[in-house]
Amino acid sequence: MSKTNKSDRFLKLVGKHQEKKKKEKFKGTLPEYLKIVEGNTSVAKLAHKRLFDAISKHGITKMKKSDGRCNKLFNGEEVRTYDYFQSKFFGMERSLAKIMRFLRSASLKGEESRQVLLLLGPVGAGKSALLEHIKMALEECEPMYHIDGCPIHEEPLHLIPRSLRDEFQDLYGIKVEGDLCPVCRHRLKEEFDNDYTAMPITESSFSVRGRRGVGVVPPMDANSQDVTILIGSEDISKLDLYSEDDPRVLSLNGAFNVGNRGIVEFVEVFKNEIEFLHTMITATQEKAVPSPGKGPMIYFDGVILAHCNEAEWNKFKSENTNEAILDRIVRVNVPYCLEVSEEVKIYEKLLGLSDFDGHIAPHTLEIASMFAVLSRLHPSNKVDALTKMKLYNGQDVIEQGHVKKIDINDLRDEARDEGMTGISTRFIMKAIDAALSDSEKNMVTPISIRDALIKQVKDQIVVEDDRNRFLDFLGKTLHDEYLNILEKEITKAFVSAYDEQAEALFNNYLDHAEAYVNMTSVKDSVTNEEIQPDEKFMASIEEQIGITGTSRENFRVDITAFMFSKLRRGDKVDWKSYAPLREAIESKLTSSVKQISRIVTKSKSRDKKQQGKYNEMVKTLIEEYGYNESSAEEVIKFAANNLWRDS
Repeated sequence: MSKTNKSDRFLKLVGKHQEKKKKEKFKGTLPEYLKIVEGNTSVAKLAHKRLFDAISKHGITKMKKSDGRCNKLFNGEEVRTYDYFQSKFFGMERSLAKIMRFLRSASLKGEESRQVLLLLGPVGAGKSALLEHIKMALEECEPMYHIDGCPIHEEPLHLIPRSLRDEFQDLYGIKVEGDLCPVCRHRLKEEFDNDYTAMPITESSFSVRGRRGVGVVPPMDANSQDVTILIGSEDISKLDLYSEDDPRVLSLNGAFNVGNRGIVEFVEVFKNEIEFLHTMITATQEKAVPSPGKGPMIYFDGVILAHCNEAEWNKFKSENTNEAILDRIVRVNVPYCLEVSEEVKIYEKLLGLSDFDGHIAPHTLEIASMFAVLSRLHPSNKVDALTKMKLYNGQDVIEQGHVKKIDINDLRDEARDEGMTGISTRFIMKAIDAALSDSEKNMVTPISIRDALIKQVKDQIVVEDDRNRFLDFLGKTLHDEYLNILEKEITKAFVSAYDEQAEALFNNYLDHAEAYVNMTSVKDSVTNEEIQPDEKFMASIEEQIGITGTSRENFRVDITAFMFSKLRRGDKVDWKSYAPLREAIESKLTSSVKQISRIVTKSKSRDKKQQGKYNEMVKTLIEEYGYNESSAEEVIKFAANNLWRDS
């Protein structure tokens, strides 16, 4: 595309944007606003309802029962995911569901509408990013109608006298909550002679930067804490003109003032002194905040969101004097991600947002994610750390020819605060940066990321027990796990038409197993001769996963029943359908080519045939698996030095 074409296209976008901005804002009075309300009562909705609708309108998806994550991680229960968060946040379904449950209940004016929503989680778990995204939803929703010139952008229906509100509710189905702020009350009297139908009404969009409908309270130390940051102040320059109780001296620019009709966010909320938080409690319970000086209470309609880490929370809740605040908090844990596949998506997202231009070899982010998740898991008496990690990832773990039956809920019950400690996402991203910086070929591989993580753990992890545990994960657990992954991958690259061979083995085994179970014969595919099930052939596959002796019969019965059940439901059946058999077939194919792959991979002087085989393997790794030439050679060399050092 030429520069001229690009400029033309962009200028058209500019024009459309300006036209949109030029759209005349509503300017009117209460009678005109009531006509709008009559046609669309939602324009007068309260803050919790507004925010819930702003997020929900993007779509709500029910996780299908056929989804592997639904069955394995959520026990087949109905899981709702909100499309607004889908491409930004991963492995957070439970936390997001609790947040949306809070907003929905609050939108129905339940007790939650008078509660603070607290996001509790470790550093780097995504609390701040999540709140920023929630605030963005408010910025993107329809503008709010408000009294023109009101410092708190209050709802125009506050103009309706209390004596008429019951009749209004009967006619419109809307209960009007709240009263005019002191500034608007004064204007109504002095400028409009109490003619509430003459007060001007307009509309404004929500804006974080413009401080319209979104207030933010940063953490403050005891010496600099001042309640004016919450409720505004008195304009000293006007005290010479007006009396102290005159609303015209008020500067209503505090967080609760600007956050009215929308959101007030408390950053690291418990770093503030307890006295500072009393205003927050008043705002939640009474739906009102004090006005500066001697003014009356001011109605507040807003969602109060707060966040902190676990140490601050534990310290705060240990003080008996804080019970009143604790009673008005709905806590939602935002732990680190505990699913490897979802953790990978986090790094992919962050790398996509950066100017990162290096090559990332296959399994690099997977190995980094495995380490991150392992560091976050609590020890269990039921399973080892690696098995627990795989179960949390929805993977089948094979043990003696069967899928290991462990209830994930039992694992979660014995470690309820799991994910609140461990390695952060930022830690991993720093290691990726370091690995890239140290690379002479502008690439990161599983080998280099592991080395970078080892160095970083030694340099940055202070607690000795954690350091030793993390180094053990990197030096032993993940080293061995990566070799298992790599061996299978090189085998697949080495074997021509791997999937076809695997499928052929699968079909052949299934034919013989079914005949064995049903005590029938098998038709030879070449001669059409009826032959007896080949027990030697079946045993050669079964022994790959430790199935021997009398257990063979049970295994054959189980797989035959499983496949029949899938076929009856109309499900697709292939060599990957039954996890134990899939593992056995992979192991069978790996062992069958191990010797020749060893020779070809390790050989420094290959003959013409071996070189051709080697070149074909490298080509497959590049074209089908996503390596480049340098990373393919690096992992092959690593395999030769670690997998096959005995040959």
